[in-house]
Amino acid sequence: MRVERPWGWYETLVQGENYLVKRLLVRAGQQLSLQRHHHRSESWTVVSGSGALLCGDHSQPASTGVMLSIPCGAVHRARADDADLLILEVQHGEDLREDDIERLQDDYGRVIN
Repeated sequence: MRVERPWGWYETLVQGENYLVKRLLVRAGQQLSLQRHHHRSESWTVVSGSGALLCGDHSQPASTGVMLSIPCGAVHRARADDADLLILEVQHGEDLREDDIERLQDDYGRVIN
């Protein structure tokens, strides 16, 4: 099932005990909220497109094949340049609920203080 978001969409591909795999599409010129998770780690693999991936103080260009490991609690975000950015996301943890997200900055007004 595809879930629309202001920045694009995501689909859950497969879920098992303590893991979840999603496909994320960040539309050209958009970005995810600056966020962290308290109950899961994530790993991202860029499938197509270009942009930037941020984890902590480290930013790296996003292009096909680039991978990023995001430890539990790390501040992170993905941004697409002038083309859509397609990412495979693997979540690991005992609690993989969608509401395990703390938004620190958001272009779409979704930060809760």
